[in-house]
Amino acid sequence: MRLLPRTLFGRTAGALLVAFLAFEAVAFAVVWAQIIQPLTERSADDLAAKVLLAAQTWVELPPETRPDFENELSFRHGLELGEARGTLNQSIAHDFFIGRIETALSRRMHHPIRLMSGPDPAWAWADLQVGDKLLRIGFERADYAFVAPLVGAGVFVLGAGLTLATALFMVLRTSRQLRRLAGKAREVGQGRTPVRLPESGAQELKELTAAFNRMAEEVTALLENRTVLLAGISHDLRTPITRLRLALSMLDCADSDLVGRMERDLDEMNRLITDMLAFARALGQEQPGDCDLVGLLADLAAQASRLGPVEWAPALAACPVRVSEAALRRIVGNLLENARRYGGEGPVTLELACLPTPRISVLDRGPGIPAAEREAVFRPFYRLETSRSRDGGGSGLGLAIARQLADVHGLRIELADRDGGGLAASVILSVKDQSAA
Repeated sequence: MRLLPRTLFGRTAGALLVAFLAFEAVAFAVVWAQIIQPLTERSADDLAAKVLLAAQTWVELPPETRPDFENELSFRHGLELGEARGTLNQSIAHDFFIGRIETALSRRMHHPIRLMSGPDPAWAWADLQVGDKLLRIGFERADYAFVAPLVGAGVFVLGAGLTLATALFMVLRTSRQLRRLAGKAREVGQGRTPVRLPESGAQELKELTAAFNRMAEEVTALLENRTVLLAGISHDLRTPITRLRLALSMLDCADSDLVGRMERDLDEMNRLITDMLAFARALGQEQPGDCDLVGLLADLAAQASRLGPVEWAPALAACPVRVSEAALRRIVGNLLENARRYGGEGPVTLELACLPTPRISVLDRGPGIPAAEREAVFRPFYRLETSRSRDGGGSGLGLAIARQLADVHGLRIELADRDGGGLAASVILSVKDQSAA
């Protein structure tokens, strides 16, 4: 079981909560021991002294003046006093203050005194033996209830709640800014140009946001320069290749086998340049639009079937999504070409799962890709086999172009072992991106 939250907000909130609870517990214990408990005991002792003094005074007064004294006690002090008649058998509900009053009365009377409840549960009564008289004195609990513990607890809880809420509010603002930075950093990593973040908040966050904005602009400029450079070099190489091809065609007396090999080398160079141009264009962005995956995959399956058998049997009539059709067409096309090239003589299977998350799978029966190599094959010019001939393999840019396009357009490519042998290459469309479809 994971006890430590994963997010900055969760961890900060937990740390603040534990710290404030510990502080409030210690503070409340100190206030209780130094203020609340002494005040409660002093208040209970004062009430016990007043009760005992009233009982002793009542006994010493002449019988004819006792009613006036009883009225005075009731009017000024809220005490009811008189001779005990009958027995009170119902115990009173104890609380912190009632217990202190019983302790104070017992200490002053030198024997245990219990407060009892009468017909009115709001009153507390005590039977006191003073001289030869058994007196019953009572008071309304609400008039003498000591609410300082509750008030103190309420003040501490309110203070802790306000302090914690304020701290969490500040942490929440900071975590939101950091989450926005993380989201924009992902956009930069995918080759996108993020919207400039507002440089607001605390000084440290302002400096961090300003540094991130500068970095995003520099990375965007670097990607644009790289794209232009790749496209320019690839395009400019076509001119000398064309001249070489023309020169070869004019060599009538040359060895025909040598000329043929040179022409094949030029074809290979031209194909590499084409792939490099495609790789450079893959670094650009295209706005998503409405697309039917069933129709798109049917077209791709028909094109790929010219090079070998492709199994495509859609289970759905349509699967509408919102995606960059050109990018998805290039990604799936590259995966089909890769499966056709390395998947052996068996047919390549194309599958589509529309719900809950759109997934396109390209399945072959080739040797597959070792798990340790499945990330490396997405690097430009990386291949598992050493041959760079057309028969042995491609240029090593097919999967790199597919990954670049997938990252830019918010797609995900997964490579896994196929049941029964072979490779399963899947393109997963983001569920969030389909909400608008």
